[in-house]
Amino acid sequence: MSITLFCCAELPDLPWKNGLGLTKELVSWPPSSTMDDFDWRASIAHIANNCSFSRFPGINRVITLLTGSGIVIKTYDGAVCQTLDQSLKPFSFSGDLLIHVELIDGACHDFNLMTRGNTCNGRVDVVRDETVHFSDPQGLFLVTDGQWQYDDQLMKSGDGLWWHQLSDKPKPLIPISAKASILLVGIQPICSS
Repeated sequence: MSITLFCCAELPDLPWKNGLGLTKELVSWPPSSTMDDFDWRASIAHIANNCSFSRFPGINRVITLLTGSGIVIKTYDGAVCQTLDQSLKPFSFSGDLLIHVELIDGACHDFNLMTRGNTCNGRVDVVRDETVHFSDPQGLFLVTDGQWQYDDQLMKSGDGLWWHQLSDKPKPLIPISAKASILLVGIQPICSS
C-alpha cells in the first residue's frame, strides 16, 4: 500500500456523527468504512460552541488541542473533568462516555484519533526537531509547526501523510526549519488468536 499525502486546507468539512460540529477526516481505515465500522480514524474537529461529543462505543479516543484557547471535557456524572488548554498535549478517553465540551475562550481546533478497541491500538506522540522514521505498520504524520521534508515533498503546517502496511522502507521525515513539530500516530493491529 502506498503512502497517501494530504493537505488539511483542501479537505472538506463533514458533520460530526451527532451533527453538532464539523470535522475534516484525514483517514478512515479501511477504505470506504463508515462511522460505525472503521478500525481507526484520524480527523481535525472545529469546535465553535459548547456541545456534546458524539458517542463511539467500543472506541478508544485521543484528543489533542491544535489551535485556540482550549476546552474543558466533562462527563455529566463528573467522573471525567479535564482541561485541555495547552496545545500538543494528547488526552485519552473512552468513546463509550457521554462527553460535554465547554470552550475556554472562543473556537478551537483539535486532532482526534479513534481506534476500535478489539481491532487495534493507537498512540499519539509529539515529535519536535528530530528526524522521524516509519516504525509502525500503520500510522499518520501531521505537521503542526515549521517545515518538514519527505522525499521530494516540502511539508508545512496542516500537511501530512498516512500509510498502511508498507512493502518498501520509506524515507524518513526530516525537519528543515527551527521549532518544527509533528503529531506522530502509530497504529498496531491486535492479533486475534
